Amino acid sequence: MDVTLYTRQNCPLCEKAKAVLVAAGITPKEVDVDLDLDLLRRFSEDVPVIYIGGAEAFRHRIEWQVVSGHHLEREFKFKDFADALAFTNRIGAIAEEQNHHPDVELGWGRVKVKTWSHDAGRITARDFRLAGAIDRAL
Repeated sequence: MDVTLYTRQNCPLCEKAKAVLVAAGITPKEVDVDLDLDLLRRFSEDVPVIYIGGAEAFRHRIEWQVVSGHHLEREFKFKDFADALAFTNRIGAIAEEQNHHPDVELGWGRVKVKTWSHDAGRITARDFRLAGAIDRAL
């Protein structure tokens, strides 16, 4: 899995992002943006930034939890059922577009999402790409 973590020294969010990746069994290639003027201009204070397979997946933080080294999980909160349902439908559209389908639990004012690659029986790059796309749909 080709994962690049753009980071800076003394960055607690960067360390947290790295810990999530490592917990999922992923060792990212770390790039310190302070050592490259072009990267520093590009990312500035936006680190950590995580690229998977050459495409940006996350910026600033990973809010997803690695559960038992098996799957990614995140619960989203909403003001009511209608907003939670609308978000669930956006997740469905993203899942269809990526042909990667998470488990989604809908409740009043909340949506819980779990994703792992069933064929691999573990977390893969597809799960991080899906999680990043779901975060951007929020």
